[in-house]
Formats: sequence, C-alpha cells, structure tokens
Amino acid sequence: MKFDTVVLGGGMVGVSVAVHLQQRGLRVALVDRKAPGNETSLGNAGLIQREGVYPYALPRDPATLLRYARNRSLDVRYHPRALPKALPFLYRYWYHSRADRHAAIARSYATLIEHCVSEHRALVEASGAHALLRPGGWLKVFRSARAQQAELRAAGQWRDEYGVAFESLDAAQLRHDEPSLSHALIGALRYTDAHSVSDPNALVTAYARYFEKLGGRVLTGDATTLQPHWSVETELGRIDAQSAVIALGPWSDVLTARLGYALPLAVKRGYHMHYAARDGARLNQPVLDAEIGYLIAPMARGIRLTTGAEVAYRDAPATPVQLDAIEPIARQTFPLGQRLDQEAWLGRRPCTPDMMPIIGPANRHKDLWFAFGHAHHGLTLGPITGRLLAEMMVGDVPIVDPSPFRAERFSS
Repeated sequence: MKFDTVVLGGGMVGVSVAVHLQQRGLRVALVDRKAPGNETSLGNAGLIQREGVYPYALPRDPATLLRYARNRSLDVRYHPRALPKALPFLYRYWYHSRADRHAAIARSYATLIEHCVSEHRALVEASGAHALLRPGGWLKVFRSARAQQAELRAAGQWRDEYGVAFESLDAAQLRHDEPSLSHALIGALRYTDAHSVSDPNALVTAYARYFEKLGGRVLTGDATTLQPHWSVETELGRIDAQSAVIALGPWSDVLTARLGYALPLAVKRGYHMHYAARDGARLNQPVLDAEIGYLIAPMARGIRLTTGAEVAYRDAPATPVQLDAIEPIARQTFPLGQRLDQEAWLGRRPCTPDMMPIIGPANRHKDLWFAFGHAHHGLTLGPITGRLLAEMMVGDVPIVDPSPFRAERFSS
C-alpha cells in the first residue's frame, strides 16, 4: 500500500486537493475517520461566495465590541471559560481587522475568491453533480435604510476594486422574487455571481466519487498516527506515501503541533437546524438577515437555518442558545414549520488571525504540505485551494501567487 501522496482530511478542501493531485497523475490516498463531507463540510450555508473578497473581519468599533462583551448578541456568543485562552487570538484578529490591514489582506484573498465559482463548476462538470449547484446568487435582506445603504456602499467598493457583481432590490422587487418573506423587510441586495448548493455533503461526496473514478483511494484511518516520512494507520493497515497533505480543518493544529509547528488556529463554532415550510411557502435562494445575524437557505432536507459564531473550546458540548434565540425571529421572516432534525448540528470553522488560509509547504519537513484555515469559506475555496496546492506540489506554474498563504507568515 504505497502512494505518491496521502491527503489527511475528507472535507471539501481535502477532497478537492485529492482530486487535483489524482488528475495530475499521482496515486493518492484520502484518509479520514469518517466518510467524506461528514464533519465541517456537512453543515454550512451552502454558499460559493464570489463576492467574499473581504474575509470576515472582527468589528473594531467600541459599541459593537461592548455588545459582544455582554454575551447577549444574536450573531456572536462565547463560553466564558474559553475566553482567556481565546483572547490572544482575538487580539491578533482585531489587529488584522483594521481597515488598512483588512484592505491589504483582501488584495491577496481576492486572488483565490476570483476563481471560486469557475473551479467549482469544473469539478461539478467532471463529477456530474450539476443538480446540486444553483446559480443566481444569494440575498442579503434589510430591515432599515441605514443598513441597506451601508451594504450598498461596501458592495460598490467591491465592484470597483474586484469586479463583484450585485443588484439592489426594493421592497416590491423583493416581494416579487421571494413572496414568502416578511413584508417588514424593506429591500435586499443580491450578489449575482455567487452560487449556492442544495446539499453540501452531497457535493463533497460527488467530488470524492469522482476522485475514486480517477483511481484514488478513500480510506478510513486515524490522521493523528501520521509519521515522517510519511505513513499513517488506516483500515487496511499502515500505508506509506512520498508526501502528505494536512487538510483536517479545525483539527489540523492537533497534528501540526505534534510535528513542531506553532500555527495560530482557532475555531468559530456554528449551528444549523432544518425545518419544513408552512402553508406552501417557498424559498428560492439563500437569504441572510444581516441585521439580526442568521441565514436561511433552501436545502434538499428542508429550510436550513444557520447561526452566527460561537467562541468556545473546539470540542466542548453543544450549546445552541443562538439557534434558540433566532428561531422565533426567523419564523417571523419566513413561515418555518416543524423542526426536521432531532438536535441542532454543531460545526467548527478553522480560523487564522489574519483571516487567510494556510496553503503551501511545511518549512520544517520535506514533502509535507498544508491546506487549512479557510474559516467561513471552506466550501467556497475548496476547489481553488486544491488546484493551487496540486500545482505547487507537482511543480506547475500556480494559478495565483501562493506566497501570501504560506505558513511562514506566522513564524516569529
């Protein structure tokens, strides 16, 4: 059982890396403890965010920070016990969120975002997953003219800087496009170049099946057993590979720390629940209620309600207080029926303090590569990350400059 590469992690990023390496003629094993797409990639909003050129920053204005500190906000909550350990990371996140630093980050980040839809479409075409992809964008809806004007100004800036396409909808147009939404909403902004997915888990599964069709192997195994140079325990016993890729999402630092790397990785936890729609109501596209802090999206299982961020220890027990708090508001916005899941799903977003993923070679081990830290954009950036890393690994000219995403940026 010898391979050219073993990819550790079966989420959107890991599967995409494995596909692109297999496409380039390498013999690849994809190893995870679960079937592909059954951890973080299972429970997101299903957005491929072509507009997401500015990664999600930490607010810096005192009023918002004070609101968060009170721990009653609908969009951000924290576990008090986890806060002391999280504060150094949050400070660095706050530091990088200053407007000029955030703009500099966007100049690098946008090089990945630019290719997110086209790279997904290429894998959708190859894997035959057309039915899962939904073009036409998504909506950010507003309850006040002030919030709507602020978003229009930001969208105009993104359009001028990075070609982000959008359209503004007044109340009448919004009611025409989404007649089941509350009439209390005064309008919306649609990011038209973005796509969405009706079942993120099914999309990862489709890409994984395509990987197997190309000759790749999907194996159940324990990534933490990775040993230089390079082997890992799987259902078939210990397998060997010339190179290894760590794409374990929020668990990546467990393995990188064991190998001697001090990479600043934290998690933002989030929850979702599926609902039936009442009275024949229909939702045509994902809708973000930006002023409250939740998103509803039409999914194969029903209407998925997703929460904002929870700062907590990665593996602490679930505390879906945000979901319980926003559900009554979401029911007023869209006629949600009964819950379809027995319990809320809990996911973990792997985050770096400068809001950019870590993509590229490890600097202390030969033939070890990193692909993690995509925060809210793991689904969005999986395929372009896979292409970029595969090009680096086989010596091709990379599609974008990889230097901003290297792990060395965090070296002291």
